[in-house]
Amino acid sequence: MTGISADASGLTAPAIDSSSSSCERSYTDRLGSADAYRIAGIEQMLTPALIVFGAAVDSNIAAIIKHVGGDPSRLRPHIKTAKLQRVIRRYVDFGIDHCKCATTREFEVACASGMRDVLVSYPMMGKNAQKIEEIGARYPDVAVSVLVDHQDQIGQWDYSTGIFLDVNPGMDRTGVGPEQSEKALELVHAIIESGRTFCGLHYYDGHLGSYEFEKRRSLAIQGYDQLALLASTIEEAGIPVGEVITSGTFVFMFASDHAPLTQAKWTLRMSPGAAIYGDTNVMQLLPAEYGFHPAIVVATRVVSHPRADLITCDAGLKAVAGFAGIPNCSVLGWSDLIPQRMSEEHLTLQAPPNSVLPDLGSVLYLVPRHAGLTVNNFDVALFKSSDGTLTLEPVSAQGHEAPFQAR
Repeated sequence: MTGISADASGLTAPAIDSSSSSCERSYTDRLGSADAYRIAGIEQMLTPALIVFGAAVDSNIAAIIKHVGGDPSRLRPHIKTAKLQRVIRRYVDFGIDHCKCATTREFEVACASGMRDVLVSYPMMGKNAQKIEEIGARYPDVAVSVLVDHQDQIGQWDYSTGIFLDVNPGMDRTGVGPEQSEKALELVHAIIESGRTFCGLHYYDGHLGSYEFEKRRSLAIQGYDQLALLASTIEEAGIPVGEVITSGTFVFMFASDHAPLTQAKWTLRMSPGAAIYGDTNVMQLLPAEYGFHPAIVVATRVVSHPRADLITCDAGLKAVAGFAGIPNCSVLGWSDLIPQRMSEEHLTLQAPPNSVLPDLGSVLYLVPRHAGLTVNNFDVALFKSSDGTLTLEPVSAQGHEAPFQAR
């Protein structure tokens, strides 16, 4: 198949060869039938449209719990992917009442959804920190905690707000390196001496998702050994480590049974977030036996046949996130249609030579590669309940709040 040429109009994929098509099929075969995701009456709806499937959400939550030994209290998922209050409440219904978040809006939605314990796992400063305190005051029954990696961050928090030390797993975004035990102890002592509560350690190794499964396991275990050593060093200094938080979707199963983390006095909690919606990253990077399935799709219309082997749909970058690169989605029921180029409003799909193309105006269903950012593109989702009922649900934790409240 010949790839279309790049231009300045958007993201473009490299030319597709037979080997990449084979890799694509290795997980698209697991995505399921388009019939299972087809929505009655979609022809009368506007596109692109985000659709969330409640039965698949429940199935994915159950799979997450299964892979931490069946105990939902071992989980603290990040809600940046879930985004919908209705979906976050399903976590609570399954017994998962601890979570993480990254924005003031996510924090408020988490509190309003019935979460009992919420960690703001982002280094809030200034007015952002003040806003967290303001929201937390409205939910006195919710335990609130935050991250620090510098002494200057400690004093801005209320004495009722718990503090975790952020540990850098190698992502080099935030945190103290696990090998920097002296610096870590200085910060922990500073937290305690300020009169605030030291809650434990936070360690998010999301960057390991780019590695092959066994390599990922090896690197994750190396990191967990360092983390356990740091936690033990703090405890040997006479300071209890209440909780150790690790692991996103692509490594949480390695932490869940790693003895240095599990056979200690602290509570270990893991933080899979992307697994809730089973995007194509999840399908590619986790074996089929983990039991995850797509729980969201984007419905899109075919708007053009610019060439005999190309079609264009109305789900561009404003609908399906391109952060993870091209291909940024898979087309249910049309595994030979490969995302090739995107601009703001357009998604161009390439077909093999002499293919029968979907008709103009027909609706296709896309499984995104990055669910969290795709969900964040939408204000409202069409939610299909397990009984088939369709409702419109706001994407409650989308985006950011206004910089100030208009008077």
